Amino acid sequence: MIVAGIDLGSATGKAVIMKDGDIVGSCVVAASARPLETANTVMAKALEEAGVPSVEHLENVVSTGYGRLKIPYASENVSEISCHAKGAHWMVPSIRTVIDIGGQDCKVVSVSERGAVLEFVMNDRCAAGTGRFFEGIARGLDCGLEGISDLTNQGEEPCTISNQCSVFAESEVVTLVNEGADMRNIISGINISVAKRLRGMVRRVGAVEDVALSGGCSKNAGLAKAIGEVLALTLKKLPQDPQIAGAVGAALIAMEKLRAET
Repeated sequence: MIVAGIDLGSATGKAVIMKDGDIVGSCVVAASARPLETANTVMAKALEEAGVPSVEHLENVVSTGYGRLKIPYASENVSEISCHAKGAHWMVPSIRTVIDIGGQDCKVVSVSERGAVLEFVMNDRCAAGTGRFFEGIARGLDCGLEGISDLTNQGEEPCTISNQCSVFAESEVVTLVNEGADMRNIISGINISVAKRLRGMVRRVGAVEDVALSGGCSKNAGLAKAIGEVLALTLKKLPQDPQIAGAVGAALIAMEKLRAET
């Protein structure tokens, strides 16, 4: 049984090929202006890694993410909330709370012992705390996203970042740089500011351990550290790339649907 899950987000496209319940191919690419173009690119690379000749050789494909409706070869499209919950739970079955920080939204999802969504809260009206937010901050600091993520760049006296709006926060960072503030303290302040914003969302759902991060921003080690400290808990690290959790969940749903039909 060979199936695929494809997650078309605002910033990246992800694809996962599963054979008999195991990941045999996966890929992450930057999103283009055309969702179908992104889908075809990321799927071709994942198929190549899996040793599968073409999409026609897949028994089922499920799509998720913002561009999920644009994929003609997907038999079904599913909410990314369900897919991230199922994918993260498959990676670590003890997970009960998933914090997904993507390119332009944040979600906190309560997960059952079977990987189903119990409750969720989502912020998709403001870019603060998302990948777009960190991209803007990285521009203001001229350090790249890797510079913000690097734990060696975390200062001991975090600057206070008062603005939650991504535009004004970027201006605030530029002001701090011009005033001579230590860049390490600015970066720490940014990560703590985002972690505190997420704390309110987590409280609305109720954090039940184990807790894990998914999405591209979960690769920000400084942010992960700040979230753990602000929430006063230890985050569970996903063994696979946390950015593909949604695509993994979509592939699992594709496999479940196929089994149900046969």
